[in-house]
Amino acid sequence: MNKFISFIKESHTEMTQQVTWTKMPELQRTSIVVLIASLIFALVIAGMDVVFQEGIKSIYNLF
Repeated sequence: MNKFISFIKESHTEMTQQVTWTKMPELQRTSIVVLIASLIFALVIAGMDVVFQEGIKSIYNLF
């Protein structure tokens, strides 16, 4: 039990005093970049889905 309590205390000390946390403006900036990249990726995938769907429909309509 003493090892566990020591681990918790050391973890708390490390997380509050030794870790360098990213500043809020940088977090917001990188979050916006990730959001935009995700939206672009989703639009590309949706476009590919529509193209393939229409291609398959046209192949099936031939028969």
